[in-house]
Amino acid sequence: MIISVTPEIALNEGYTYTGGLGVFEGDKFYGVANLDIPYTALTLFYREAFVDYNFNGEGIPIPKALPQPPEFLEKLVQEGVLSLNLHGEKIKVEVLKYRKGKAEVIFFNPLEPDWVYHLADHIYMEKSLEEKFHKYTLLAKASAEYIRRFIGTEHVDYIDLQEAYAAFLPLILRIPGKFRLVIHTPGPWGHPAFPNEFFKREFGYNFINKKVVLTDIGLAASREIFTVSAKHFEVMSKVIPHFASKLRYVTNGVDIERWMNPTLKGSYKTGNLDLEHFIESRKAIKKRFAEFIRRYKDIDVEGMIIVNWCKRIVPYKRPDFVIRAIEDIPDKKVLFLLGGRAHPYDGVGLEFSRIFHKLHRERENVVYIPHYTVSEARELIEASDLLLFTPVSGWEACGTSYMKAAINGVPTLASRDGGAMELIRHGVNGWFFGKDLRELESTKMHEYNIQDYEEFKNLFQEVIRLYRDDTEQYYKVASNALRTSIPRVSIERVLKEYYPDIVKTYM
Repeated sequence: MIISVTPEIALNEGYTYTGGLGVFEGDKFYGVANLDIPYTALTLFYREAFVDYNFNGEGIPIPKALPQPPEFLEKLVQEGVLSLNLHGEKIKVEVLKYRKGKAEVIFFNPLEPDWVYHLADHIYMEKSLEEKFHKYTLLAKASAEYIRRFIGTEHVDYIDLQEAYAAFLPLILRIPGKFRLVIHTPGPWGHPAFPNEFFKREFGYNFINKKVVLTDIGLAASREIFTVSAKHFEVMSKVIPHFASKLRYVTNGVDIERWMNPTLKGSYKTGNLDLEHFIESRKAIKKRFAEFIRRYKDIDVEGMIIVNWCKRIVPYKRPDFVIRAIEDIPDKKVLFLLGGRAHPYDGVGLEFSRIFHKLHRERENVVYIPHYTVSEARELIEASDLLLFTPVSGWEACGTSYMKAAINGVPTLASRDGGAMELIRHGVNGWFFGKDLRELESTKMHEYNIQDYEEFKNLFQEVIRLYRDDTEQYYKVASNALRTSIPRVSIERVLKEYYPDIVKTYM
C-alpha cells in the first residue's frame, strides 16, 4: 500500500487545493487509479476551500467563502468517526472517502468541539501560528489513527510526506524505513517553524532549538528525500547538504488522460498526427474555445494569438512580466488570458489581482478569470498558442503548466527554472529567457528582473512575429512540443520512479 499525506489535492470536482502541489497530487491519484494500484491519499476536508473573490466598485478584490459544490459532496462516503486528543481535549473527526478504482482520498473533517470544527475551514489560512500548529497536528494524528485502524501498519509499503506540513506524522506514528519526504518548495514559505514549547505541550518532546523547523523533522525521519526536478535537486543540495546521502529527485509529471485534448490524444495514439493534421486539430480547438471565452468577455478570437499566464498569483512567479508586456506590446491581436487567485493575506499578490481585474475591464484583448479551477485550466491551456512561464530563476521547484501546454501542442516561453530545463529546447519546442540561477538569490533580484524582462519582451515579440509571418515554422515548434513531451512528462513515468517495485507488479 502506498500512502501519501498531503495538505491539498486537486480532484476533478471540489475545491480542495490552491496550486501546483495539489494539482500534482491529483494527477498522481488519477494515475494510480488508471493503473489499478492500491493507493491512499490522506488530507483535510476544507469546508470553504481556499478563497474566491468579488471585486468592488473600485476594483478591489474582496474575499468570499467558496463552499464545496453539492456534486462533490455527493461522492464522499462516510467511513467512520475518529476520537483523538488535541490540545488537551477530546475531539471527533469524521472520515470521508473519495474513491476511484483501488485509489482513494481520505478527507478528515473535524466535527467537535467548535474550535476544532473551524480549524480546517480554509486551505493555508490560519488566524495564528498556534492555529496552524493545531491544524497540521490534526492532520497527522488523524492520519496515524486511520493507518492503524483502517489499513494496518503491516500493509504499508511507503508513507510519502508531501511538503513539511505533513512532517508531524513521524512524531506520532513510528514505522522505521517507511517515511519519505517530498520537498515541493525551495522558498522559505514552504518550511514553517514553530516554538519548541508547542511540541512539548502537545507531544511531550523537548527540542533543543527554540524554533523547530518542520522540514528538519521530515528530513531526519525519512529514509529518502525527493526533490521534484534536476535543478531543484541542485538548489536543495546547497540548502540541506547534511542530508545529501538521502537526497534524490523525481521530476514532476502530469496525467495525460486528464490534461490532453481528446482529439489530439487520439491522433497521437494512432500515429495520425502529421503537421497538416496537427494544424487542423489546433485550429478546431481554438474555434471551439471561442464559445467558452464568451462566458467571460464578448470577444472574437479569430486571427488572434492567444497567450496564457494563468497560475497562483504570488510575486516569485512574476505576474508583473505579463502586466508589463500588456502595456509594452499594444497589439490588439494578442489575446492575454490571465487566471488565478492570490492568498488573502498576501498584499502584493492582491495588488496584482487588482491590476489583472483592471486590465480585464479596460483592455478588450485581456481576459482575467480569478475563479481558476481544474476545468477552466484545461480549457485555457489547450486553446492557447503560447504559454508564459515566468518564475524567478531558482525559486520554482518544478512547475507543470508548461507540461500540460506541451502535450496539447502549445509551446512555452519560459524562464530557466524548474523542470522546464529538462523539457524545453530553445527554438525547437519552446523558448527560454533570462539567467539560470542555481541558488535562492535575492540581493540582486531587482537587477536580474530588469535584465530578464528585456530578454523576455524581445523573445515574446519574436514569437508573435513567427506566428504571423512564418506560421508553418511556428506550428513545427508547437508540434515538436507535443511529440517530445509525452513520454517524458507522463505521470506513469513519475510513478515508476517513485514506486518501481509496486508499479512493475501492476503493469
